[in-house]
Amino acid sequence: MHAFGLHVVKKLGIVLHKAKSGNLVLKATEFFKSSLTVYDDEGKKVGFVVETFGPVNSPYVLVKPTTDRIHKLLGKTLYVKDDGEGIGRKRA
Repeated sequence: MHAFGLHVVKKLGIVLHKAKSGNLVLKATEFFKSSLTVYDDEGKKVGFVVETFGPVNSPYVLVKPTTDRIHKLLGKTLYVKDDGEGIGRKRA
């Protein structure tokens, strides 16, 4: 876990590449709820979770970027606020 100011954040995953749709594909640490705000390692908002997919033990996350700095995010770790809501929920 990391802290940005007073907010504790949790690792979302590592950006693998940009999809044809323009969304970022991340190798996730677990399943995450859609619409969570996503942050870079400096605590800046960079997008939001669109969908978590793939096997439960090795999920991927699609992130809709809200920044034009996409090329700087490739290979980087992204985070979500760890308020317990929507984190670690496995799909039914």
